[in-house]
Amino acid sequence: MNPSNKHSHDSNLCSYRARILHFSHATATPAQDYVYYDDGLMVTRNGKIVALDDYKTLINQYPNLAVQDYSGKLLLPGFIDSHMHFPQTEMLASYGEQLLDWLTNYTFPVENKFADSHYAATIAEIFLAQLFRHGTTSAMVYSSVHKGATHCLFSAAKRYNMLLMAGKVCMDRHCPPYLQDTPQSAQQDSADLIKTWHNHGRLKYVITPRFAPTSSEAQLAMLGELAQDNPNVFIQTHLSENHHEIAWVKSLYPQRSHYLDVYDHYGLVRPGAVFGHAIHLQEDEWQCLAQRGASIAFCPTSNLFLGSGLFDLNLAESHGIPVLLATDVGGGTSFNMLRTMGEAYKVCQLRGGQLHPLHGLYLMTQGSAVALGLDEQIGNLNPGSDADFVILDPYFDELTQLRFTPDSEAQDILFALSMLGDDRATVATYIAGTAVYTRGSQPVVNATQGAVNA
Repeated sequence: MNPSNKHSHDSNLCSYRARILHFSHATATPAQDYVYYDDGLMVTRNGKIVALDDYKTLINQYPNLAVQDYSGKLLLPGFIDSHMHFPQTEMLASYGEQLLDWLTNYTFPVENKFADSHYAATIAEIFLAQLFRHGTTSAMVYSSVHKGATHCLFSAAKRYNMLLMAGKVCMDRHCPPYLQDTPQSAQQDSADLIKTWHNHGRLKYVITPRFAPTSSEAQLAMLGELAQDNPNVFIQTHLSENHHEIAWVKSLYPQRSHYLDVYDHYGLVRPGAVFGHAIHLQEDEWQCLAQRGASIAFCPTSNLFLGSGLFDLNLAESHGIPVLLATDVGGGTSFNMLRTMGEAYKVCQLRGGQLHPLHGLYLMTQGSAVALGLDEQIGNLNPGSDADFVILDPYFDELTQLRFTPDSEAQDILFALSMLGDDRATVATYIAGTAVYTRGSQPVVNATQGAVNA
């Protein structure tokens, strides 16, 4: 066979022509260390990327290949949202207050609804549809305290072959009785969910104590045992989001030297552990996170919305701590990761620093994947990776048509979309090579069948 025609009759091949941008490897300088094709071609087979190059170079190797033409549009790796709460979907944009009052007045009453598995299944479909219409293809998610609700979320994600990381929230005190579990049930329910869902297809489990005040020492100890027994399972919780919260933790755990030491004492600080917020840390905590290889989820919209404070991205990265960008829906105010990047830019400005748009993109694609140890699967467009990607239209309305020219640089487009963009900019979202969202389609939510029109 002629080598130039060896792929010509492969019916499993798909290809996409667009302006293509990604990060092929871990880097500390994403503003300089990226891969960009002004006219690129990506080829996939059976949900995996098999080739990526300049269009004119690559098309000669696939002379009879049908091409999905997105010329002029921007093809990026699917976004990774590293901290969000699926039960809080319906309470997005509930009137302010600060963290502890907000939990009591809004979060806990809403999460009680998730004792009903049919209700949880319905919200899971809406939640995933919102992710897809904003270009998010992977997420690390807090479920409710209910084991059944977590089954519903995983079941919905499995239908789309999505790489979803999620866990049942564990809390046995300082929350309404109707949401309390026990140390024993938290461990057993989490163990059952790990057995059922972890590494089932592309799904991953996350051990999830809500935060130190709502877990007793006994519960944290039992979750630490579970983590030790399952070293490849992820961990997520909250850390130093609010000054009142920090004082509360100190009163509850006076024997611990700082907030992070509570989690560290029980073996919950390690690679694959993601701590939400981490705004008000002391030097020992920065050092502990770095030494243990744990990560921080930077949640700018919720930090601003709840008046929690300004995360110090430069300080975190100077300690070598991986930082992942996150919406924190529903304390966060948008499912849109680009808009979240725009708020991160503002936080950095208020801190006296800057966030380059390519740095921001890195924090929600390859940077997140590297921190989670998943960069051979997601976060980039390397051959061999899963074909999770998003197509963005820079010219989605009159204002953006005015703002951009045909020769606008990709980093300028990213920055402007972080301020001006919304779901109208998403042309299509693909998971493992299948379109799960297409602009102009009307999502149809069905709790039993789980359809989102593409």
